[in-house]
Amino acid sequence: MAWLPSVSQHLLFGALAVLVYVLTNRARRQPRAPTTAIAWVMGLALLPYVMLPLFLLFGRRKLRPAGRPRLRGNRTPRFAHWAADLLDGCELAPPSPNLSRFHANGAAAREALWAVIAEARHRLDVCTFIIGRDAFGDEVVRRLVERAQAGVSVRVLLDGFGALQLPRRHFDRLREAGGDVVVFRPFLGLRNTGPRNLRNHRKLVIADDHWLWSGGRNLAAEYFEGDADKPAWTDLSFDIEGPVASAAAWQFERDWAAVRQTTPRRVVAATAPVGAAQAQFLPSGPDQAEDTAHALLIDACYRAEHRILAATPYFIPDDALRDALRRAARRGVEVDIVLPAESNHRLADFARSRAMRDLAEAGVMFHLLPTMSHAKAVVVDEQFALGGSINLDLRSLLLNHEAGVVFYGAHEIAWMAQWIDAQRSLGRAYAPEAPGLVQDVAEGLLLAVAFQL
Repeated sequence: MAWLPSVSQHLLFGALAVLVYVLTNRARRQPRAPTTAIAWVMGLALLPYVMLPLFLLFGRRKLRPAGRPRLRGNRTPRFAHWAADLLDGCELAPPSPNLSRFHANGAAAREALWAVIAEARHRLDVCTFIIGRDAFGDEVVRRLVERAQAGVSVRVLLDGFGALQLPRRHFDRLREAGGDVVVFRPFLGLRNTGPRNLRNHRKLVIADDHWLWSGGRNLAAEYFEGDADKPAWTDLSFDIEGPVASAAAWQFERDWAAVRQTTPRRVVAATAPVGAAQAQFLPSGPDQAEDTAHALLIDACYRAEHRILAATPYFIPDDALRDALRRAARRGVEVDIVLPAESNHRLADFARSRAMRDLAEAGVMFHLLPTMSHAKAVVVDEQFALGGSINLDLRSLLLNHEAGVVFYGAHEIAWMAQWIDAQRSLGRAYAPEAPGLVQDVAEGLLLAVAFQL
């Protein structure tokens, strides 16, 4: 057993691994939650031969370092709404008048999607996590091929995870028709475009830089009306005409250029349509200097006056968001969170229990739906509503590339609040149960390891 390292060698290697962690984070300015930092340091110190390669592969959380801090002093807010002013500090496109339409069910979402695709005359950009290996996915590809054959510039940006299950014939059909398809961080790719665990979860279909279809739905049957083998899930999406679509187009250009290693195309902002209400595009992820969605939600919890409504398929908040929700409930804010009793990710269901027990004791109400719901939505008082691809979990808020829209209009806020209320009425109340020792330890290990990568 001479090949085994001595105790002194093990301690030295563990110390070097921790030093690599410290220097890498300092050099790259990678902000981390305390629990995440503790998990990495303990792992590197105790199991350096395993954890150091994992850290070098997956430990990078931000691709874009934070910019220079603004000068301190009395800064005059640019916007009357605190959320818009907060996001202005994150260097995002400002709120603008837009015409928004929500899709109450899968049939409405499908028809809106077909309309946006058919409307494109010059350019059609599609970013999605998954295109289904089913009849719906086939129909999406068929319509994209049709637009490409009509002379429209069709580009599809597909996440590397979703590309694994998409038949090769779909790529070939689109390219033969004149379209272009690229894969975002393919699992087996050789290019260094960032750690493979930083996925692109954005859902964007953009016609001519002025009309956006977005939300939580992937382009597969279960996210719409289902089929014989896949029952339909509850989900939420919307389409928007106006400058928000242009901001989404600019984000698509940056994502596309990052994969192709080219310069992003310039996007001209669309004009505001008649009857428009204020809305703001909210990109979140490793390519943003700040954790934009995470910051907005935490600030909203402290500013909420009487209600916070949320719908999410997965609920694994970090300590900061969990504390903010708890304190909101403690001071009398009605906090209601709607989620499926059983989601499509069993590990996520297991890991959520610790936060749910803690928050339920503080007065947060959880409503467990009998069927799968993939919807992502948050409403805070009459202040704003947030919809898009952002789940209330660690991966979505702190690791994935995500996209949402903040709605400031009274009609849009009321619509989303009523939609969440309707879902809430279908669920049963969550009753927390004290965990046994084995469950408590297992939850802690899962949260410390699996959801930090």
